[in-house]
Amino acid sequence: METESMKSALSEHSSRSKRSRTHSHRNSTRNQTKNLRQDFRNKFVIYNRSHSRDEDNMAPFQTAVTVDESRNGQEVIEVQILPQDDNWGENTTAVTGNTSDQSGSVEEVSLWPSEPDTGLSFTCTRYVATVIVGLLSAVAFISPILMLILPKIGFFPKLGASLSAVEREQLLSCGAECKGLLVSLCFKLFLLVAGGWAVFIRKSRATLPSVFMFRAAVLILIFICCFTYWLFYVIQITEGAQQSATGEEFLEYRALVAYASSLTDTLLFIHYLTVILIEIRHLQPVYYIKVVRSPDGESKSYAIGQLSIQRAAVWVLDKYYTEFPIYNPYLERIPVSKSRKPASSFKYYEVDGINNSTLQSQTRGIMNSHSTRRRDSSHNERFYEEHDYERRVKKRRARLITATEEAFTHIKRLHCEPGGLPMDSHEAAQAVFPSLARALQKYLRVTRQQPRHSVDSILQHLAQCLGHDLSPRAFLERFLQPAPVLQNEKEQKEVQSWSLICEDLLSRPLRTGTVFQLRQNDVSLLCTIYSLPHLNVTEEIIDQSTNRFVLRLNSETSV
Repeated sequence: METESMKSALSEHSSRSKRSRTHSHRNSTRNQTKNLRQDFRNKFVIYNRSHSRDEDNMAPFQTAVTVDESRNGQEVIEVQILPQDDNWGENTTAVTGNTSDQSGSVEEVSLWPSEPDTGLSFTCTRYVATVIVGLLSAVAFISPILMLILPKIGFFPKLGASLSAVEREQLLSCGAECKGLLVSLCFKLFLLVAGGWAVFIRKSRATLPSVFMFRAAVLILIFICCFTYWLFYVIQITEGAQQSATGEEFLEYRALVAYASSLTDTLLFIHYLTVILIEIRHLQPVYYIKVVRSPDGESKSYAIGQLSIQRAAVWVLDKYYTEFPIYNPYLERIPVSKSRKPASSFKYYEVDGINNSTLQSQTRGIMNSHSTRRRDSSHNERFYEEHDYERRVKKRRARLITATEEAFTHIKRLHCEPGGLPMDSHEAAQAVFPSLARALQKYLRVTRQQPRHSVDSILQHLAQCLGHDLSPRAFLERFLQPAPVLQNEKEQKEVQSWSLICEDLLSRPLRTGTVFQLRQNDVSLLCTIYSLPHLNVTEEIIDQSTNRFVLRLNSETSV
């Protein structure tokens, strides 16, 4: 009896302990589930139901979390795919709190110190050359006019102090020859102001670190010319006043008109020299320059004329923004397919009865052989990864082209149907976008182009293509052809800052072997100069007597 009572007590105790363990396990499971649910709610972006239904239909996909209490009273977390808002390119990004001391958010970017291309010093440096050129050009243009007006308004009173009113009027009179000079002077001034506006008075496209030698030389020449002519003009007027006081030969107004016309001719010749030095001299190809972009290794070669190093850098940047493909840093590492499993790793354990030194030597030998095998097969793995990535890109591209063509076909049918509702281009883009959004999102995801395209920009581009009756391939050109660099919206800035690095002076002309580098953040352009060869083209005359043929028949041939 005692043994039976002890057994019953032990069974009751074991059942109670099992119940307590089960209850504690359920409580711990519920706590873990609640923590996991809270973690999911903190990390994933919950769908906002305040958006309109049109945006829900257009946006591709996003995640939402639901909790289902099933499976023996346990909570099961399920992730559902729901339409998302405008941030459709970042559907794989989890929004979490930043806990690192070195982490930063997007809101903190505006608090960073601004770049030097937005300050007052940069603005002054950018426009000071244009202001100086404009002032000096205005002085050169007004100088001939002032030389003719000043004697008329009596600016030099000593010139006619000893003359009567009749003699003074006769002195300042302009005859037929004088009027012909005035007409010629007017046309010369018109040509001068038009040419000066075309060459000098224009907005500078680049702020160079050194002085542009040819432009500076031309400005100095214009200043010397104006100063010299004004100096001799004042001397001539003074001597004319002294001659009129002593009764000698008077200074006629026709001589002043000829003097002003001579100044205008000199300025026209200086303008001609400016056009040759600044606009024409570098058009003849002398070198070819090879541009290599780092880190992706994209390269191009161009024929270039005789320029200075800093002007060649500006010329290279123009070519870079208009002809180079867009640099995508997300494609530096080829995304590995999910089907490819990582290489298995080895685990080694110490077994009783085996010497420790022997085990270490065997382990070291096995690990060395495994690392050598992986090193030898690394190129093979890279080859298959690149091949698999190209296959996925072609597959997504084909699906995108097919979906776009079908979507454009539906739009054309709506135009042909008499009972269809009339829609403008933007409404038509909103109606057709959901049918191609999934294929477009997958293609942008595999090619890592999500940061460069938003839903609004795609809809605007689609509405523009539909409004101008463009083909589906014309709509997809922006996504299938990643060129030029200016096609990227992030590169469309008013000012682009680059650093120019060269061992030579930047104002020196190019020569064979010159190497300079342009840097902007993680992108750098290495430019190397090579001279073009001298082309020796000779004429070769073919003798017409040898330009005859004979047909030889052979039994073995088919002729």
